[in-house]
Amino acid sequence: MDALPLILAALLGYLLGSIPFGLVLTRLAGLGDIRQIGSGNIGATNVLRTGNKPLALATLLLDSGKGALAALLALWVAGPEAALLAAGGAMLGHTFPVWLGFKGGKGVATALGVLLAVAWPVGAGACLTWLAVAALFRISSLSALVALALAPLTSLWLATAPVAALALFIAVLVFIRHEANIRRLLKGEEPKIGKKKPA
Repeated sequence: MDALPLILAALLGYLLGSIPFGLVLTRLAGLGDIRQIGSGNIGATNVLRTGNKPLALATLLLDSGKGALAALLALWVAGPEAALLAAGGAMLGHTFPVWLGFKGGKGVATALGVLLAVAWPVGAGACLTWLAVAALFRISSLSALVALALAPLTSLWLATAPVAALALFIAVLVFIRHEANIRRLLKGEEPKIGKKKPA
């Protein structure tokens, strides 16, 4: 297969993934710069700290949707291999966007959107795992880390080796972006869902 469509798919994914919806929506809503609120993250969890639940839900859906859209567009135009590269590009774009000095979100919503698009059983499994861990421990970051750590294994069972490789790449990115959360988890200091998180 010609390399150009694959390169373009990865670039398309990166550009779509790098749209900082949390930042854009909070500014449009007159709430200022989300990077100056709470944890400083641009994702839905931090948008929720503004007290605007509809805005947080919109951020969650848009961050998920941009990853799914990137993968599905690439699949439609250039096939499954391009879809995987676009998906990986979207993850890189969200977590390390060039527009924000490579300081982006933590990638969980985008990861779930990507996985649902490239292999919906894997994505659905990750969503269910997140919900189960959240119900047991009430810690959002732990739920995300467990769900995405298991995704490469479930990919081997429910999808293909290339999807498993993508899921592993996603898990590595998400773990990197959750470094501070992991430190707090190990110290028993990570706040539970519904509690304020340290800035």
